[in-house]
Amino acid sequence: KLEGLKTIAVTTNGINLTRLLPRLKEAGLNAINISLDTLVPAKFEFIVRRKGTSLSFKATVLILAGMCLLHLQVNCVVMRGFNEDEVLDFVDFTKDLPVDVRFIEYMPFDGKYCCLEGLLGQK
Repeated sequence: KLEGLKTIAVTTNGINLTRLLPRLKEAGLNAINISLDTLVPAKFEFIVRRKGTSLSFKATVLILAGMCLLHLQVNCVVMRGFNEDEVLDFVDFTKDLPVDVRFIEYMPFDGKYCCLEGLLGQK
């Protein structure tokens, strides 16, 4: 309820979003950025390091898009050798949904371990 505040957004991988969404909406949330780097269940579980999350996450994206209550954006980090072959799948998945998709370049963090380093052979 700050004067001049127009947008309250959250960036999430979506795992706990369905549980937290009612409280977030009460707090004024009106935009969600979802980090989704793959539509392949095994790759998704590798990234989030949790089993059984990929199918519920895709359903969450569809439910949120169907609600049309929030501005919904999907951020996909495109990584050579990991998911660059899925760009057209993302376009197909979201083409009829009220969702903005942003394809973002992978940028490793200097001096920090990244969970994808081993997979991508990068340091």
